Amino acid sequence: MKRIIGMGVGVLYLGLAFIALTRANEGWSTGYADLGFWWTVIAVILTIAAGGAFIGTWLHTRPRER
Repeated sequence: MKRIIGMGVGVLYLGLAFIALTRANEGWSTGYADLGFWWTVIAVILTIAAGGAFIGTWLHTRPRER
């Protein structure tokens, strides 16, 4: 159950990162470079968080060796 929840959080973060990249693209294409830049920064941070959620879930839900 922990693995499902952890992977779900990772997918949620990736979805938010995709939305942020969409906003960044809109900012760049309309000439608002500052909006494009900051939405890109937010997207990168969310992508890193998603990677942390995936890796952390994988590491902390492995079966233990006895």
